[in-house]
Amino acid sequence: MKEQEIMFHEINTYLQKHAADETAREHIAPFIAQKSLQMNHLYEDLGFKSRSQMGAYMAFHFPKLATMKPKEKLWKKFLYDEIGRVAPACVSCKDQEHCFSCIIASA
Repeated sequence: MKEQEIMFHEINTYLQKHAADETAREHIAPFIAQKSLQMNHLYEDLGFKSRSQMGAYMAFHFPKLATMKPKEKLWKKFLYDEIGRVAPACVSCKDQEHCFSCIIASA
């Protein structure tokens, strides 16, 4: 299994564990997991205009995660930290200095 397939599975499983309902578990979690592998900010890859739009979406579909995520931490960073990995986009991200406790920036 390729590294990206492993990360997809780990993010998807994590999201599914915290889903508010079957729709979030079966449809939204895999969609977010797939988009999390892309190279932009997660809110951009999901098609949101802002981080606050994404936050509202996540709070609706994954309310427990929304309460667990530190306000300053970006969603992609939070999800990958939760599974103990670094998102593929983080290595080449130009916004590391604005990312809450960025592993790459502090390494």
